[in-house]
Amino acid sequence: MQSPTTTKQSKAASAKEHPSGDRRFKTLDMTMKRYQYKPDALIEVLHKAQESFGYLEEDVLTYIARGLKLPLSKVYGTATFYHLFSLKPNGAHTCVVCLGTACYVKGSNKVAEELEKELGIKMGETTADGQISLMAARCIGACGIAPAVVFDGTVAGKQEPEMALTKVKEWEAE
Repeated sequence: MQSPTTTKQSKAASAKEHPSGDRRFKTLDMTMKRYQYKPDALIEVLHKAQESFGYLEEDVLTYIARGLKLPLSKVYGTATFYHLFSLKPNGAHTCVVCLGTACYVKGSNKVAEELEKELGIKMGETTADGQISLMAARCIGACGIAPAVVFDGTVAGKQEPEMALTKVKEWEAE
């Protein structure tokens, strides 16, 4: 039989852990609580989930939908609309090519084609070695420096295919 002290300690330990045993869900709980479980906190909660899990798995999206009392379709739609959210693990490096109107008109489609050729993957895929993820964005809001490419979170403007290939080749050489 356990002593009262041992029982209190085990209850205290279990109170700190999420029922799934995954402490990352506790982080989501705290984030949703901070925003009072309001549905309009969806983007902030998705950001925290992406930060905690690395990407947004289906069970994480379901958990968020239930916590914020939103339809899963709304959570999924938001997660797929914004290019910063990912539904699968990204590579060690990310390359996001803006395909918005200004960038496209100034040649981002040529940049994208050359990157796909060099990496041997299509937009939205990750190289087999898990090193580079190639993604497209509808618009990153950098129209003044079109065509723009985001390399590991840093925006690079006025990109020519050769410039983007140079950066990717540096990653490949690592």
